[in-house]
Amino acid sequence: MKNKIRIGIVGGAGYTGGELLRLLVNHPSAEIVYIHSKSNAGKALHSVHQDLVGATDLVFSHKLDDNVDVLFLCVGHGDSLKFMEENDVPKHIKIISLSQDFRLKENAVIKCREFIYGFPEINREAIRSSDNISNPGCFASSIEFGLLPLAKNKLLKDDVYSTGITGSTGAGQTKSETSHFSWRENNVQAYKSLKHQHLGEINETLSTLSGKAVPPIHFIPWRGDFTRGIFITSQLKCSETLPELYKIYDEFYKGHPFIKISREPIFLKQVVNTNNCFINMEQAGDIVVIHSAIDNLLKGASGQAVQNMNLMFDLEETEGLKLKANYF
Repeated sequence: MKNKIRIGIVGGAGYTGGELLRLLVNHPSAEIVYIHSKSNAGKALHSVHQDLVGATDLVFSHKLDDNVDVLFLCVGHGDSLKFMEENDVPKHIKIISLSQDFRLKENAVIKCREFIYGFPEINREAIRSSDNISNPGCFASSIEFGLLPLAKNKLLKDDVYSTGITGSTGAGQTKSETSHFSWRENNVQAYKSLKHQHLGEINETLSTLSGKAVPPIHFIPWRGDFTRGIFITSQLKCSETLPELYKIYDEFYKGHPFIKISREPIFLKQVVNTNNCFINMEQAGDIVVIHSAIDNLLKGASGQAVQNMNLMFDLEETEGLKLKANYF
């Protein structure tokens, strides 16, 4: 039997950390060595993530352990940078950061470690050979999935107008006025209109793939009255016909197991609890509408991180990620 990948997790008490634990507990090639959490040190995992009762006897630790192969940083934005500044991680340990701290090229190097943008659908080979991965953002991923084939084929010629609605888990576990039940139930709200923090990585990714600066992305995110999932709708001018566009998308995502191009209308429950992204397109005159849907905690965070780990350690890309959607 092959040796398992020894794993450390920093910040395992939040939503993304919990989802990562659920994936890795059942991953056939993974062994969780420790989960670092100052606020929960000494507590059993299942006391925080209560669905893990009987699945593991692990407890949260206040200590780091250098006897691991890969370290996941499941901490808030700014905290991955702080961790790297305050700790000297041995060179043999690969790092996967789930915060936005190292996503942009101008911020990708720290302590002689250069982070690669962890988007397998465009950077698969670079991820395979890298020791440091910066996982994409959830909104960034869902918008990019819908626009990458157009960028690659230099079809982003006019401004793009995108809207996206996300579940409450996208805001993290810290309680806030807009996350409690009585506010969320039967309610929606736009926020961070035209200035969401993921726009930087979206523009950089699309421009890099296109080979030139792309037109502006005008993005309006919405808070939804559900727990998980992201549904994006982007519209732009495009002269290609719908059959031509579907051919472009089929070709671009050929060989990428988690991207599903649908000729039928898509909906959120198709992707919730999976590492899939569903894409559908419509057209009226010279306006094309692109719908893309992902689970914000899986393909938008922890599932993508495990997919990157699989690539870094030469495993089957889908290992531990063949998940079932709720659907109903």
